Amino acid sequence: MKKLQVVLWALVIFYSPVVTQAQQKRVVIKNTIITSPDKKIAVQVLLDKDQQLVYNIQYAGKTVLQNSALGIVREDADFSTGMQWLSSSDMSYVKDSYNMLTAKKSTISYGANKRTIAVQNKNGDAMQVIFQVSNDGVAFRYVFPQISSTIKKITRETTSFHFFEGTKAWLQPKTEAQSGWEHSNPSYEAHYMMDIKTGTAAPGKNGWVYPALLHYADTWMLITEAALGRTYCGTSLQQFSNNNEYKINFPEDSERVTNGVLFPESTLPWQTPWRIIALGSLKTIAESTLGTDLAFPAIAVDSSFIKPGRASWSWIMSKDNFIVYDEQKKYIDYAADMHWEYCLIDAAWDKKIGYDKIKELAEYAAKKNVGLLLWYNSAGDWNTVKYTPKDKMLTHESRMKEFALLQQMGIKGIKTDFFAGDGQSMINYYQDILEDAAQYHLLVNFHGATLPRGWQRTYPNLMTTEAVYGYEMITFNQKDADVAPAHMVMCAFARNAFDPMDFTPVNLYKIPRINRKTTSAFELATSVIFLSGIQHFAESPDGMAKMPDAVKNYMQNVPAKWDDVKFIDGYPGKFYVVARRAGKKWYVAGINADTIAHDIRIDKLPFLKSIKKGTAFFTDPVMKDIFTLDDILFLKPVISVSIKPDDGFVIVYE
Repeated sequence: MKKLQVVLWALVIFYSPVVTQAQQKRVVIKNTIITSPDKKIAVQVLLDKDQQLVYNIQYAGKTVLQNSALGIVREDADFSTGMQWLSSSDMSYVKDSYNMLTAKKSTISYGANKRTIAVQNKNGDAMQVIFQVSNDGVAFRYVFPQISSTIKKITRETTSFHFFEGTKAWLQPKTEAQSGWEHSNPSYEAHYMMDIKTGTAAPGKNGWVYPALLHYADTWMLITEAALGRTYCGTSLQQFSNNNEYKINFPEDSERVTNGVLFPESTLPWQTPWRIIALGSLKTIAESTLGTDLAFPAIAVDSSFIKPGRASWSWIMSKDNFIVYDEQKKYIDYAADMHWEYCLIDAAWDKKIGYDKIKELAEYAAKKNVGLLLWYNSAGDWNTVKYTPKDKMLTHESRMKEFALLQQMGIKGIKTDFFAGDGQSMINYYQDILEDAAQYHLLVNFHGATLPRGWQRTYPNLMTTEAVYGYEMITFNQKDADVAPAHMVMCAFARNAFDPMDFTPVNLYKIPRINRKTTSAFELATSVIFLSGIQHFAESPDGMAKMPDAVKNYMQNVPAKWDDVKFIDGYPGKFYVVARRAGKKWYVAGINADTIAHDIRIDKLPFLKSIKKGTAFFTDPVMKDIFTLDDILFLKPVISVSIKPDDGFVIVYE
C-alpha cells in the first residue's frame, strides 16, 4: 500500500499544470521516477511513443526543466532514437564521505537515491542511464555494459537541458580554439553574460562553458560535469539553444594534443562523465559539493607533501622584466614576512635566472620556510607562445626527467600554462602531468586551462586552476577594471562553485596605470570569498607596507584551507556574502558590485552564540582605503551590515 501511495504521489507531481502543451500530448509507453531523499526533487525518465528517452525535473512540486533528451550516438550504434525500454531498477540509497584540502568544506558527506534504467536500440545494443538524485541536485551518466576490445567512438551526445520560457541565464562564452593572444584560446577566460534570456545565442560557435547558472521561478540551477576519466572529452553547451533547449557541445578540432584523439573513444564497458544539475536556492548551490561528490575518488599516492597555502607572486604587478634574481629574492622575503607558504616565480625564469640560481633561491627560501613554485609552458603546436621553459611537459620521459631535477632542487610545485582546450587527448595530458608530478611530490597549478571538473579530488596535488578571466586582466586595461566588481561576484557564484580558482586576488594599495574601481575592503574580502588550494595574492611588498598593522596581521593569518561554509546572502553579478570556518574561527566576508547599497543581516549562524571576539574590516567613509575596526559591535547575535557599491567587508569571529 505504501509503495502504491508513493507512485500515486509521484504521478500527481509530474502531471502538474505547469508542463507544456507539447509534453501533455506525448504518449508515454514507459517511465520511472527518482526522488531526492528529502522528496523536494523528483526526476521522471520516460520513453515516449517516438521511442525517445527523455527526462524532466520538478522542484518543490513545480516542473523546472521540461522534457529533455537523453542519448548517445556512436559510429557503430545510435542510442538517441528507436530505443526499447528493458527495465528500471529499484530505487536504492548511495552514500559517500571524503576529505578535501582545496574545497569549501574539509569533511564532506554525500547521499542520493539511485536508479538504473536499462534500454537497447533497434539493433539490440544495450545502454544504461544511471540517475542519482541528492537533496542538492540531479546527476546522470550513460553506461555501455557490453564487453568489447574494439575501440568505439562517440560522434555526438544528444543530452539536452530544456528550460521553460522566462528562464534567465548567467553564462560565460567559450572562446574559439586558437584565437586570442598567441593563439592560446580556449582557456575559459571571458566575462559572463548575465541575466540573459535562455535561447540567447553564444557570441561564438564554441558555445558556453560550465558551470552554467540558470534561474526559473524560485529555483536556481547550476550545470556542470564530473568524472571525465580518460575516455571522454570535456564538453560545453552549444552556441544555439532554440526553444530554450541547450545541448551538449563537443570540442573544436584543434582542442587536442598534436595528432591526438578529439572526440570520446574507448573499449567496452564504458561509462561517460556525470551530467550534474545542482538546484534549489542560491544557498543550496553555494553550499553544494556535487562537483566533487561525483568526481572519482583520490588515487592512492603519498599525500604528505600536499599542503595548501598562500603565495607571493611578483609577475602580477611587475610583469616580465622583473623575473630576475634580486626581485624574486625580495618576494621570498615578502612571503616569509607574511608567513605565507609559497613564492611563485613566473615565465622565463630558466633564461633570466637559470637553473643553478633557482636552486640557490630554493635553498634560501627553505631556510625561511617558503617553498618555491616554478612556471612552465605546456608547449605543443596548439599555440605560438614563446615563453620558456617549454617542451618539458610534452612526454612522459621529459616530464620524469624534469620533475626529478625539480625535486632534487627543492622545488615544491609547478604552474603549467597555455593548454589547448577539451579534446580527449588534451584531457589526458592534464592527468598525465598530475600523475607524474605526484611521483616527485610536486604540487600543480594549471593556467590557460580548462575547468578542472573535480580533478582536485581525484588528484589531490592539483591545488588550483585558472580557467577564469582573472586579476591579470584587471592589471592590463581599464575596461576590465571597470567591470571587475560584477565579474568577481559572478565568479564566486559560478566558476568557483565546485572547483578551486586561481583568480590571484587582493590588491590593497594600487595597480600601476589602472584606476581600481573596488575599495580595499572589497579586495580584502576576496581572500575569503575565492577558493584556491594555493592563493596567489596580487599585493606587492611595497603595497603591503602601506597597510595598517591590523590589515597586515589579517593577511598573515587568513586561511588557505576551509572546514565549513554558510552562504548568507547574494545575487549573481550583484553581491555575495558568505561565512567560512577554519578551525575555531569564522570569517564572514561580503562584496557588493551593485549600483545600490545592500543591507545584510547576519544571524541564524550557530557560532554567533558563543563568540568571544570579533574583528571587523571596513572602508573608512572619508578615507577610501583606510580600514576601521570595531570589536564590540560585532559581538551581537544579530548584526546588520550595509555594503556600499564596489565596497566590501570582513569580520573575523573567534
